[in-house]
Amino acid sequence: MAKRPNYHYRKMTARRRRLRYVSRRVLPIACLVLLGIGLHYADRAGLFGRRQEADYLRYHGKTFSVVKCIDGDTIDINIPDGDHPHTRIRLWGVDTPETVKPNHRIEHFGLEASAFTRRATYHKQVRLELLPGDTRGKYGRLLAYVYLPDGTMLNRRLIAHGRGYADPRFKHPRRREFVQEMARAKAARQGLWENPKPDDLPYYLRRH
Repeated sequence: MAKRPNYHYRKMTARRRRLRYVSRRVLPIACLVLLGIGLHYADRAGLFGRRQEADYLRYHGKTFSVVKCIDGDTIDINIPDGDHPHTRIRLWGVDTPETVKPNHRIEHFGLEASAFTRRATYHKQVRLELLPGDTRGKYGRLLAYVYLPDGTMLNRRLIAHGRGYADPRFKHPRRREFVQEMARAKAARQGLWENPKPDDLPYYLRRH
């Protein structure tokens, strides 16, 4: 008769029992919660397409009051956005020098650009124009062409007055128009084009 193997089992401690309980019961629940949170924020970011359509219906062609100017190319309007009391707008196709980025210096002509936007928009009514299917940037901000009370577009005015750059990094219908406007401002030495040093320019416009 074959001899049975001699197995030695260690008695399970209370700590090991707790760990086994967590792995079998609590961990799957935690994973489901995290998955739900991830899906929620993915939906808010428009990854499932529903938010893009909702944004267009809610904001496109509508007029709102500007309640805060973050910097030259970013403003807040008086309508809630999810958990936020206001909707943050990032101007399509224009990039102004940084003034509020954490751990980052105030860039050349940044304060002037911010002041320009504040004078043009603060506590005033602006009309938004959105692009269907492309309503949010990577940080969840609403992307828009912003029209001022006199009917002019803030995005274009910033570039034309030398308070911002035509941003070539993202495609949009007015990109060529904005690039041409920037070329005219540069030729006229408007604003930030008056006498910029190479390091004053954003990386995408520097000559290598």
